[in-house]
Amino acid sequence: MAATRAYLDYNASAPLIAEARAAMVAALDAANPSSVHTEGRASRRLVENARRDVARLVNARPEHVVFTSGATEAASTLLGPDWQMGRGAIRMSHLYVSEADHPCVLNGGRFAPAQVTRIGVDRNGVADLEALAAALAQHDKAAGLPLVAIHAANNETGVVQPVGRVGEIVKAAGGVLVVDAVQAAGRIPLDMSAPYADYLILSSHKIGGPKGVGAIVAASDLMMPRPLVNGGGQEKGHRAGTENVAGIAGFGAAARAALAGLDDVDAVSRRRDEIEALVTELAPDAEIFGNGAQRLANTTFFAIPGVKAETAQIAFDLAGVALSAGSACSSGKVGPSHVLKAMGRGDSLGALRVSIGRVTGAEDIEAFRAALVGIVARRAGKEEAA
Repeated sequence: MAATRAYLDYNASAPLIAEARAAMVAALDAANPSSVHTEGRASRRLVENARRDVARLVNARPEHVVFTSGATEAASTLLGPDWQMGRGAIRMSHLYVSEADHPCVLNGGRFAPAQVTRIGVDRNGVADLEALAAALAQHDKAAGLPLVAIHAANNETGVVQPVGRVGEIVKAAGGVLVVDAVQAAGRIPLDMSAPYADYLILSSHKIGGPKGVGAIVAASDLMMPRPLVNGGGQEKGHRAGTENVAGIAGFGAAARAALAGLDDVDAVSRRRDEIEALVTELAPDAEIFGNGAQRLANTTFFAIPGVKAETAQIAFDLAGVALSAGSACSSGKVGPSHVLKAMGRGDSLGALRVSIGRVTGAEDIEAFRAALVGIVARRAGKEEAA
């Protein structure tokens, strides 16, 4: 076991940054932000300041940010057939998602399975836009509006989707677009003033904030889904329940840091390239998935022939390196990647995901290299023994 550990699993959860921790500690004694007394109003200021910070991260209006318990709740809220525009009811009759989407989107939220169409992706994991356009052209508008949901960047491969073009296709079909921006936030610029997304989904802990906090960000307040959580009318009635003041304060601090950190993208990309150079040097037959498309600067998803991803993940862990064998959304379960299957790579033994951050340093990359040397050497030994 290594004396110090290298954390290379930011896409699962970024380490809590100091600014977020400090903001949370300062807010732990906060009163109920719905109270009208002095203490309540102080708590309300903490919530509204954080709302402004989260809005700035994606160039949105603060009043269009709705705090939730996380991205899964945000997705479950948005992915439903019953919506409101003012006092009038609107129905979303069908949901269209990408085959490579995160499970919280892929499973269809509150839609019945028969109301969900999955759109394929190419070998790099980029959504098939022609298939999307064709599916929307067949949509029965008399039954209701089409709702399209797609991730801005894939959590496993880091592949960035052409959400601008997707937005054009959806708007031409008279539909509504939800963009899962969980992995993209803080890693690529996001702009709600651009006419592509109607709603974004965000998660605090992916950008260095606390777990258990997320947000829905809307382009306008004209239309919103029926609330998933009903009760006291918090968050303008869109999400009931006393706000998690400390978590929201931490989310706001993380959003401020993430916005500033966009200037570090090139440096992160160079470190990612160092990691990929090590992989191809030590295992020339390795495959890096999605490298034929635009990717997040921090993500590498690769497979080495003859090396089972789950076994390699354990070996890395024992060597003091934390990384993932695919997504970390199934309570630690390691299984076949639905993303690879969607990309036509389902015959692989699995893949390893390295995802880094701004503070990933040379010592972390060296730890990765040393562990990979051992894994490749064991593969060679097994091949010789065979």
